[in-house]
Amino acid sequence: MVEPERALADKTPFSRTESAFNGIGPSDAMRLVIASGDVTLALDTDGIILDVAASRQDFPGCDGWIGQHFDATVTVESRSKIKDMLQAEHGDAGNRWRQINHTSTAGDIPVRYLLIRLEGSKHLIAVGRDMRNAVVLQQRLLQAQQSLERDYMRLRQIETRYRLLFDLSSEPVLLVEADSQRIQEANPAAHTVLEARPGSLVGAKLSGLVARGSRDALIAYLGAVLTTSEVSPLTVELERARAQLTISATGFRQLGGRYLLVRLSTAGSRTTEGAATLLDIVERMPDAFVVANSDMRIIAANIAFLELARAASLDQIRGRPLGEFVGRPGIDLDLIEGQLTKYGLARNVSTVVRARDSELEEPVELSAVRTSGDNPCYGFAIREIGRRLRDLPPTPLDLPRSVEQLTELVGRASLKEIVRESTDLIERLCIEAALAYTSDNRASAAEILGLSRQSLYSKLHRYGLGNLVGESE
Repeated sequence: MVEPERALADKTPFSRTESAFNGIGPSDAMRLVIASGDVTLALDTDGIILDVAASRQDFPGCDGWIGQHFDATVTVESRSKIKDMLQAEHGDAGNRWRQINHTSTAGDIPVRYLLIRLEGSKHLIAVGRDMRNAVVLQQRLLQAQQSLERDYMRLRQIETRYRLLFDLSSEPVLLVEADSQRIQEANPAAHTVLEARPGSLVGAKLSGLVARGSRDALIAYLGAVLTTSEVSPLTVELERARAQLTISATGFRQLGGRYLLVRLSTAGSRTTEGAATLLDIVERMPDAFVVANSDMRIIAANIAFLELARAASLDQIRGRPLGEFVGRPGIDLDLIEGQLTKYGLARNVSTVVRARDSELEEPVELSAVRTSGDNPCYGFAIREIGRRLRDLPPTPLDLPRSVEQLTELVGRASLKEIVRESTDLIERLCIEAALAYTSDNRASAAEILGLSRQSLYSKLHRYGLGNLVGESE
């Protein structure tokens, strides 16, 4: 606890000084002075330190203070305080406790000093009390206060967000006290559904808003939701509007009381809620999903497609041609659109997806549907297969064995690669035919193929035909 800064003149002195202090000698006076503080300095009138009484462990280097001026042992900020203490007039009346900071190798040491002038002597006694523990407590108090202020600001922000969401929510919501069944809070949507004036629902009983025939069922339902969560929503009839309303309640505790969070919905709002749930599921799908209009321009997409397109938001790609991101230019989308026009759907089409403003392509499988009407829309479900292809075990580099196998490469490889594969296929088939015609006589086979024996051996080794061990050139 920090002591008040009071001067000696503010305190009532002993009334019987002679009887109380009779016989006190210099050693007794020294013990009293040392006991009154953690560090005691003997000074002359100029402020030179004549002697020091302190713990060498708590005040390292205090022996070096002897012979120095008082202000030479403190920080720059504390020197003006020492000057005021030494220049104080009227003896003790002008002196109060003052906190200064001593310099040391272990860091600054905060000490509160009181300067006492001795009667009949030119010496001064500076009684000091170590404030390090008090400073630590002050810092902890300050940190605790700052932490409380941060928590308070955080709670205020959370309350503001809750209030904003509560008021702007399109779903009618009531906060009801469970025991009295009185409404504590109601958002504007609830006032609209219940056809009540703004603010008029607070304090009203929930059972009073429904028709008499529905009140017993409502009271039983509210009691049931406090004991179990497996209670189906209740449909009641309103007292004023004579319309049916579905009530869904959830019980919770707060500050020792029981409350109910009551959600209201009509038949139309339940349909809207189902559509919202479906949209939320599509948005969270791991596979990409994109919707395009009749001109094949993007009008909607989920997060997975935005990640494939490397777009930060839907606004960056909305209205842009789908062909900028999906399919090889002028090939895939035209074929897919043709299938959609003819059959209304396309399933598991192998194609690629490109990132926004990038030429890098990612292999994908695409399925699509087309809506009916004069202005149809297209929905595309896209699944990445690049990782799946990379995870497949490596396959031997066998060449296609037939024209059918070559045609299967269309759509999975470029024309240049297909032509190269075709050349290799024809070359191998000719070599196999030459070897069969010459009964595996490689010299004759090389002659009828118009190749040197060395070239034939090289191609045999390339295609893995025959056993070349021990063959001479």
